[in-house]
Amino acid sequence: MITTFYPPYNFGGDGVFVHRLSNELARRGHLVEVIHSVDAYRLAAPSPQEPYRDHPGVTVHGLKSRSARVASLMTHQTGSPVLHGKRIRGILDSGFDVIHYHNVSLMGGPRVLALGDAVKLYTIHDYWLVCPTHALFRHNKVPCAGPPGCLTCTIAHKRPPQLWRYSSLLSNALRHVDAFISPSLTSQRKHEQLGMSGRIVHIPNFVSSSDAPETFRSRRSATDPPYFLFVGRLERLKGLHTIIPDFERFAKAELWIAGTGSDESHLRALADGNRRIRFLGHRSGPDLEALYRNAVALIYPSANYQVGIPPAEVSSGQGAPLVIIEAFSQKTPVLASRSGRIPALLEQTGGGLVYSTDVELRLALDRFLADRPYRDALGQRGHDAYQRTWTADAHLGRYVALVDEIVSGRGAPA
Repeated sequence: MITTFYPPYNFGGDGVFVHRLSNELARRGHLVEVIHSVDAYRLAAPSPQEPYRDHPGVTVHGLKSRSARVASLMTHQTGSPVLHGKRIRGILDSGFDVIHYHNVSLMGGPRVLALGDAVKLYTIHDYWLVCPTHALFRHNKVPCAGPPGCLTCTIAHKRPPQLWRYSSLLSNALRHVDAFISPSLTSQRKHEQLGMSGRIVHIPNFVSSSDAPETFRSRRSATDPPYFLFVGRLERLKGLHTIIPDFERFAKAELWIAGTGSDESHLRALADGNRRIRFLGHRSGPDLEALYRNAVALIYPSANYQVGIPPAEVSSGQGAPLVIIEAFSQKTPVLASRSGRIPALLEQTGGGLVYSTDVELRLALDRFLADRPYRDALGQRGHDAYQRTWTADAHLGRYVALVDEIVSGRGAPA
């Protein structure tokens, strides 16, 4: 596994997913090595998050240098693992059956894709392959339909332009990848629409079954305040700013926010003085599972791309966001804004409600609080969908089949 972020040096869902995948493979007898960038994490955070536990079959290589800023800037600007290239080559030279890339933006850029000799997979966790800001969110205001305007948008996101993006470096590097894995059909179609070449295979993400202690599994006390939960990076495109004002007028429950990000100071200012809004910071593992399990519902206000997806594809697991899968795994229903693919997902799974206006949001909040059997029924339906589609067994069955297919296509024994 080659990835920029890996727990505990991790911010978002991509690193968490690499951790889950690595450990699930190790539990099944595979030997897994992870190469990640401590330097990239140190740019924004002085110390790691709480420790994560790895299976004995997982070996982790955290790459760091004397100057995290210099190392990361050189990779960002050259598209190459300038300071860590020799170390990466040395690890890969030991011989692997599969090299699986994830977020490599500050781990080695495009040139890291050429290193090593194995079946090569790349999971598309975000839009870095087609967008210098990763997000396809133009000027940090609205969803982006693609070029032109990348240069001004990059500057608006306060990032230095990457001149290599105007060369053939990226397109040449992508030829080294045997298959790209897209957890979402929406993302797959967006990459294809924007002209990315290469084979893209849809495999939904998964959430591992919990081995958390029973203390974390218990429901909250009846004396605790009821709360709705938001989980994710605190960025503008997540839409959290659109619901904070509603909890100034809604006194029946609290809004708990688990996550950190660049928009945190603005969101805290927006919520200033409201004791019903709690910022919990980064949460993970059993602690996060308990937050999901004890919440009235997960709130998902994120803006999504308006990509038409047939209902049959949605019901087959076309790519629910990881936070929704995590909520379903804990039998917690979802309350989402009526945008993008999420309403169709909730309609097909039966795992939640959608809203369009502030009035609809408040009515939904009231209904969840007033009708416990109703919300429990939604949570059970979401959990049933999780069991069908988003388990480790379901994911790894497709994953290993893809590797075997690639190997067979090369004429080697599987």
